[in-house]
Amino acid sequence: MFVILKNLNNPAIVTSKYIDKIAVPHKVYGIAQDPETKNYMVVLEDNTQLLVHKDSEISHALELIPHDKLYDVEYIAEDDEFGKVYRANWIDGRLNKWNGKNQNWEREDQNMFVILKNLNSPASITLKYINEIAVPYKVYGIAQDPETRYYMVVLDFNKCGKCNFTCSSIGFQRNFKNWTSGNNDINKFIQDIQLSYHNKYKVEKALEWIPYGRLYDVKYFTEDEEFGKVYRANWIDGRLNKWNGKNQNWEREDQNMFVILKNLNSSASITLKYINKIAVSHKVYGITQDPGTKNYMVVLEDICEKCNNVCNSIHFQRNFKNWTSGNNDIDKFIQDTQLLVHKDSEISHALEWIPYNRLYDVKYITEDEEFGKVYRANWIDGRLNKWNGKNQNWEREDQNMFVILKILNNPASITLKLINKIAVLYKVYGITQDPETKNYMVVLKDKCEKCSEACDSMRFQRNFKNWTSGNNDIDKFIQDTQLLVHKDSEISHALEWIPYDRLYDVKYIAEDDELGKIYRANWIDGYINIWNNENQKERKCQNMFVILKILNNPASITLKLINKIAVPSKVYGITQDPETKNYMVVLENICEKCNKVYHFKNLTSGNNVIDKFIQDTQLSEHACYYGVKNVLEWIPYDRFYDIKYIAKGGFGKVYKAKWFDGYIDKWDDHNQNWKRKDQNMVVALKSLNNSRNVTLEFMNEITLHHKVNLHKRFIKFYGITQDPKTENYIMVLDYAENGSLRNYLDTNYSKLNWGDKINYLHSIAHGLKNIHEIELIHRDLHIGNILRLKNLTCITDMGLCKPADYNTSENAKSKIYGILPYIAPEILRGQNYTKAADIYSFGIVMYEVISGLPPYYDVGHDIDLTMKICKGLRPRFNIKVPYLIVHLIKRCLDANQSNRPNAEEIKKTLSQWLRELVDLINNSNIINYTSIQKQIKEIDEINKSSSNSSITSTNLGISYVTHSEAVYTSRLLDFSNLPEQKNSDDYYEVNDNIISMKFSESLQIDISQLENNNFNELKNSNDIYKKNDKFNIKTKESLQSDILQLSNFPEPDNSDDSYKKNDDVISSNSSGIA
Repeated sequence: MFVILKNLNNPAIVTSKYIDKIAVPHKVYGIAQDPETKNYMVVLEDNTQLLVHKDSEISHALELIPHDKLYDVEYIAEDDEFGKVYRANWIDGRLNKWNGKNQNWEREDQNMFVILKNLNSPASITLKYINEIAVPYKVYGIAQDPETRYYMVVLDFNKCGKCNFTCSSIGFQRNFKNWTSGNNDINKFIQDIQLSYHNKYKVEKALEWIPYGRLYDVKYFTEDEEFGKVYRANWIDGRLNKWNGKNQNWEREDQNMFVILKNLNSSASITLKYINKIAVSHKVYGITQDPGTKNYMVVLEDICEKCNNVCNSIHFQRNFKNWTSGNNDIDKFIQDTQLLVHKDSEISHALEWIPYNRLYDVKYITEDEEFGKVYRANWIDGRLNKWNGKNQNWEREDQNMFVILKILNNPASITLKLINKIAVLYKVYGITQDPETKNYMVVLKDKCEKCSEACDSMRFQRNFKNWTSGNNDIDKFIQDTQLLVHKDSEISHALEWIPYDRLYDVKYIAEDDELGKIYRANWIDGYINIWNNENQKERKCQNMFVILKILNNPASITLKLINKIAVPSKVYGITQDPETKNYMVVLENICEKCNKVYHFKNLTSGNNVIDKFIQDTQLSEHACYYGVKNVLEWIPYDRFYDIKYIAKGGFGKVYKAKWFDGYIDKWDDHNQNWKRKDQNMVVALKSLNNSRNVTLEFMNEITLHHKVNLHKRFIKFYGITQDPKTENYIMVLDYAENGSLRNYLDTNYSKLNWGDKINYLHSIAHGLKNIHEIELIHRDLHIGNILRLKNLTCITDMGLCKPADYNTSENAKSKIYGILPYIAPEILRGQNYTKAADIYSFGIVMYEVISGLPPYYDVGHDIDLTMKICKGLRPRFNIKVPYLIVHLIKRCLDANQSNRPNAEEIKKTLSQWLRELVDLINNSNIINYTSIQKQIKEIDEINKSSSNSSITSTNLGISYVTHSEAVYTSRLLDFSNLPEQKNSDDYYEVNDNIISMKFSESLQIDISQLENNNFNELKNSNDIYKKNDKFNIKTKESLQSDILQLSNFPEPDNSDDSYKKNDDVISSNSSGIA
């Protein structure tokens, strides 16, 4: 606890009465001795502090305040009862709260003002007595003057007795000691007014003493009949705003403000009434004294008497001292126009003196009958807009604007009427003087007489000096088109001179019967969009494509001729080839079909055949603003990364890679570039062997792939690139992460139900229907060209069954490329490909999906097999298959192509079966079964109990042994004189398989009688597949097509709702099944 200690001067005479006298008003706890001084001391209760328990009660506690913690102790008044009263600053400030961490008191209001009152009789002190002294102040504690030894109560001097808080009156009162006018009457007058202000936020009517040294630029500007000379000055400090308790000082505003000074003739008779008479409508800030004349002066607000505020007229007036034309008549005329301007809306009526060096590019433009030469110039500063109170200056706009200068012949006779006569339609900004001719000149707004404003025609006209074509006829023609343009909406009609060095990548593209060679180029600057407020052209479409057409006879140029050249493109301007000296019209690179701009860049593969192929696909793409669907592009090889080898096909290798840019989506007109999707997407790179000398015929075959790019059942073809090492060209395709359907069957066949199989076949048939509908033929349909992309079954490799350097003139037409088991017998015999040949290939794929086995996997793919196929051999099922499915396959594989169904019929049949298989899941009543439902139910029961199959199912899929000479990659099949194709004699009599066992065995006869026909061996186009090729027991490599293969395949979903979840499966409610 805290205690108070008082010295016990004479321990020998200590009595209870004596102790009580020392203690008043404290409770006595005991006696202690200071070990250093040996003085005995009475230990007393510190009772004011012991009454304080909460933070909210701290203000009731007094403390002993060392006198040396007080400074600037000054006598301020006399108290009848307590004598002299002092003001001081207390260094520490008052108690706020206890800081447990530092074990000490936190304080606030350091260096605060306090009042000191003498405590005449310390022995009789009580709280009631303290409160009597304190009224109306708060008591902080007690201090002792070390000289007089008087105890003094320390009181709050931050509260006004009237307001009971620190009001403006207190702030003013504390400051009385800091100033004096040197005149008691003036001091008392100012102090009385200040003491009357108690609201701390409103002191705008309080006066103050303003030292003359705080005023500058004191200048006489008028005379007052009663008060004499009146002056204007700037006041450094600015007017009082409010008291800042933290800084213990006044906050001010409007530093360096203008003020008016009026003489105060008799300081002795000064009254508030008298001050108000001097001020009239002006606000009074205070009083000052001119140290030179010793005159006291009232400091007034500088306001307009008409507006009763600081208006534009006052701002102009304050600036009179800062300029002169050197001619009194002109000065007065300009000043008179400025003094009439009070509102912002009137600023345009004010003229100003414009120094000639604020004008540049002063050039003669015409002659005026009355005023002589007329000039055009640029005005650096631009016209007045409004007053900026913060910066105490004028804001301007239209810097570097164009103005007209007209000579003012007789400045002495200048009037507003004369100025208006000179100006006619023009707005007048001010007057200037040519320092060489000494002519005064009116500065006018440069505007178009037609538009009555500064229009685009004028802006073009001002720019004439900055360019020339070097040919007067062309210059005049271009200028005439520009002078006709007055509005921004008309700018597209204006032509411009386009320097040839602002064009790049100038390339010949075509020939025009009348105009000769036509070129395409990129224009660095782009076309003019609008003129901005700085009189600069804003342009759009930088680096845009343009067309250049030669202008044969510049002398005869007309707008009609230009329009004839331009059709249907927009004309931007004219340029000149510095080498040929030919003038050329610069046109918009527009599509004649869409009437929109062509956006594709001039990238080149270095091969004319490929360039033409890519360009043709781009030129056929017209909806670039809404999303391109079917465009190819040349893709630099360095835009791919993480390139990894995947597989090898008949005519090339397949790689997996990531593509930095992603594919083209749609045109971004703002950024003049293509928006792209799927940056860093995974793609397949299909390298084409020996393609550095790719033929036009081969590229025409690839065109087939491009034509089906829009359909989701085809692998997307994005563009072409080139391997810089091998120089082989590479197709960039969608990457099928699930590999070929053949690989999928190998790993998942045993998990597939009839619905899965029919679903896959339905997707393939749908894709084949899309191909045939646009009068195309696949020519190389086999299961390796059918990929599993996500949940889709997609067709790929349209027209890619031949090597890239294949040339018809160098190859007999009887030579065919492909995979033998999938090729229709009529094609083997040298007939042309038809849609029916694709149907035959589909029939083999259908067999493969249903059986799970590659066709003819157990025999060599040689001349013997070829002959047997022509004689009616077809693959046989080793499992029971529904009759309806067998019959559809038989029709597809019919030797007579006219008996084969078309893709539309197959697709409809499979769609119907797929619906019925979906219904079968929820249909348990055999009476209501359809034919396909009944057959599938019966076959499933038979297959479950049968062990006749030669194939083995494993947990992963299906296992089988392929013949060492079974080849499943595309190759050249070179033979002739094959027997005529035919069906087996009992082809449609057998219902449970494609061909009968009896017929199959009959084909195993000795065919030595046929060997006299000298059949050629089957051989590969690139000599890598010989008859001794090794094909091992079912490995993925043995079954590879020339497209992707991967090991991780998704598990097939055979649950009840699998057909809803799989994108390929068309539900019974889907309108897509037809």
